Amino acid sequence: MNLAVSLENLNKNQSSRAMQDEYFELKTWIHDRLLDLVDLSQVEILDQTTLRAQIRQLVQKILAENGHKMPLNSVERERLFAEIEDEVLGLGPLEPFLKDPTVSDILVNTYKQIYVERRGKLELTDSRFKDDEHLMKIITRITTAVGRRIDESSPMVDARLADGSRVNVIIPPLSIDGPVLSIRGFAADPLELKDLLDYQTLTPEIGEMIKGIVKTRLNVLISGGTGTGKTTFLNVLSRFIPETERIVTIEDAAELQLKQRHVVRLETRPSNIEGKGEITQRDLVKNCLRMRPDRIIVGEVRGQEAFDMLQAMNTGHDGSLTTIHANSPRDALIRLESMVAMANLDIPAEFLRRYIASAIDVIIHLSRLADGSRKVMNLQEITGMEGSVITTQEICSFRQTEFDKNGKVHGRFVMHGVRPKFIDKFRVNGIDIPVDLFDPSRSLTV
Repeated sequence: MNLAVSLENLNKNQSSRAMQDEYFELKTWIHDRLLDLVDLSQVEILDQTTLRAQIRQLVQKILAENGHKMPLNSVERERLFAEIEDEVLGLGPLEPFLKDPTVSDILVNTYKQIYVERRGKLELTDSRFKDDEHLMKIITRITTAVGRRIDESSPMVDARLADGSRVNVIIPPLSIDGPVLSIRGFAADPLELKDLLDYQTLTPEIGEMIKGIVKTRLNVLISGGTGTGKTTFLNVLSRFIPETERIVTIEDAAELQLKQRHVVRLETRPSNIEGKGEITQRDLVKNCLRMRPDRIIVGEVRGQEAFDMLQAMNTGHDGSLTTIHANSPRDALIRLESMVAMANLDIPAEFLRRYIASAIDVIIHLSRLADGSRKVMNLQEITGMEGSVITTQEICSFRQTEFDKNGKVHGRFVMHGVRPKFIDKFRVNGIDIPVDLFDPSRSLTV
């Protein structure tokens, strides 16, 4: 009985794959025929609505004139029209996901698989490319649009789309099974503090604290792993920078979406095919110090620029913000120290730690939990040095208490009863904080 069911399922799967292959063949044939009929010079001139209407008419004409063996109902025909339009004008199978506001990441593992991330969870989609050649056409379209090239001599590209989405491509021979494409999207309307409160990423009390931290020009290091929301959180923090200040942002790929008017955005440049012309984050940090910034925001420190960033923080550029990949606040400090060591300045380790301790005021650590939710796991203040160790005190943290049968994480945001040193700066700057804000009894269960 089980064998019969297995054989029946196998036959169904094989039949489904055969129909899917037939559909891709039909779509490829129509697409190729369409390219012969479309005047490509008009694609840049006409608006999208007109182009899509003309493409639809041509596809209907091709189907009517030549006929096709594969029967399609009205829903399937509409899907075919939409996909052909996306093939000609957009990024093919990726286009629906780029338009979907719930999708934060698109991960293409060769032509066979397209995964997306929704609400912090990865899911396999029904979409796919016809073959590696089809996928490479879309990759080439992406890289060409941003003035980059990808081939065997340059098999990796890190770039961004026109809407700010970050794109990473790696192809054979480095990617063994075929081309791999990753797109990290960004919402057209960035999240605000209210949204983080709604998502229970933090509490209103922590929200008021981080407002004060930014307004009193404390230097903040945001740490966390991949996909924990560091850039989103950095965007939220930037909302509290006064409009009167000049902000300079430095990034590998421009992701920050600041709403202030006086913002200068700088982006690194990779080397060309001859290995020349590279502009690193360190070069940009050094240059921005000559641009009279009130605030310096580095999207993510990941190398030698860490030393120049610390120098900026220690020489009058208070209120600087940056992010770093790390598993905990203590790991963030260790990683920062190792990055500064990359600059080969032969600075003694103890002096280096003192330099870090005097530059960074607050560390905010984020995590993505098992249910896909993001939380502020720790907010710590750097208090100085004790011997050769950087000392910190934990102001508040999130403690997971349960993982229920529906797969949702429950826990508590807890205050640790510690009165941070920066409270004095709050008062000097006219920011009132309730006396009982740091009372350990003020925990919030979520």
